[in-house]
Amino acid sequence: MKYAVFLYVIVSFAWIILTDLYVDKLPVPSHIAPYVQTLKGSLFVVLSAVFMYIALKKHRALKQMSEREQELLTLIHAMPDFVSFKDGQGRWLRVNEFGLKLYGLEHVDYKGKTDAELAEYTPHFREALLYCIDSDEEAWRAKTVTRADESFPMPNGEMKTFDVIKVPLFYENGKRKGLVVIGRDITQQKVAEQLLLKKEKLSVIGELAAGIAHEIRNPLTSIKGFLQMMKETKQVDERFVQIMLDEIERVNQIVTQLLVLAKPQMKAYKPLHLNDVIDYVIELFTYEAILQNVQIKYEPRTTAIVYGDKNELIQVVVNVVKNALEAMPKGGVLTITTEDEDDRVHLVIEDTGKGIEQERLKHIGEPFYTLKEKGMGLGLTTSMKIVHEHKGTMHIESKVGEGTKVHIVLPLHKNDPS
Repeated sequence: MKYAVFLYVIVSFAWIILTDLYVDKLPVPSHIAPYVQTLKGSLFVVLSAVFMYIALKKHRALKQMSEREQELLTLIHAMPDFVSFKDGQGRWLRVNEFGLKLYGLEHVDYKGKTDAELAEYTPHFREALLYCIDSDEEAWRAKTVTRADESFPMPNGEMKTFDVIKVPLFYENGKRKGLVVIGRDITQQKVAEQLLLKKEKLSVIGELAAGIAHEIRNPLTSIKGFLQMMKETKQVDERFVQIMLDEIERVNQIVTQLLVLAKPQMKAYKPLHLNDVIDYVIELFTYEAILQNVQIKYEPRTTAIVYGDKNELIQVVVNVVKNALEAMPKGGVLTITTEDEDDRVHLVIEDTGKGIEQERLKHIGEPFYTLKEKGMGLGLTTSMKIVHEHKGTMHIESKVGEGTKVHIVLPLHKNDPS
């Protein structure tokens, strides 16, 4: 309403000045002078009404805009997620209460400050805020919505993980306009994923246990035989001692292979030969394949190096090979090939099992969807997630009665941005 009053005062003063300087000094015949005064009054009323209408309309628009802004702010502050708005230079314009509390900035005048400047106010989150500068720059360069997991420790020692979405905004000329950042706390979800992953590993280990037990029993039988012979002859033969030591080392290797799958491993991304991963898995399943009369054909057509975590890639191949063997209970052929093309390496694992129906094939990889009576439906879900985290793709083809083919494509190390 103050805008309307202000405009009304301006119009009144303008009218008084104009009539005093110009209208009242015009030579007007006496017989029409009353009409001129009436016309002056009418024009003043009309002009005042027009300006009052414009002012009231503008006031209502501003009021509605203010109400909408307040509703939006109320909604943003009520969200249990981190929400912030930055300008084209990375300066904070607006952040919700959750975000301020998260970084310990409740009593800081954050508006107009960059992440680097705010880091000085909250030393504990300095590293996390400085990391935001780099991830913001990645979003600007991508010129599209980016999404990634970001983790950092809290003052109480708890490690928090957020699913962070960044939306860069640009002017028509391509200049940076602003950045919207939304972060959702997925710490509990990550914990649940780790527990499910551990259960899936234990399930794999349980199924491998029978075959591994046979592998361990063979060297133990040899050791027992030589010990009994030395006990009866009461003689120690160096050759027999060396054989027993070799057999003990073989048992140790078998147990070590089992522990790699069983115990939690820290992620360690580094260059590695994909063929080493496959060699390890083939050795792990060799005895089980013999028991099931399955012939394993391995055709390495490349010595490609990928960038990733060896234990996670082992888990991917283990899950796929295990499924292939289960699809051939009465024997068959398991073919594994690797070859590189351009800047990527292709790993193909193909079996001659019973295959999967097309309708069921659509759901393969969905959490808790499984074709097994005792399965949890997490093996391929976990595998696809790991492949995706390694910037690769995983595709499954299958025909009933002919078998299943799994295509895994990973980037070569030389082209990995890391």
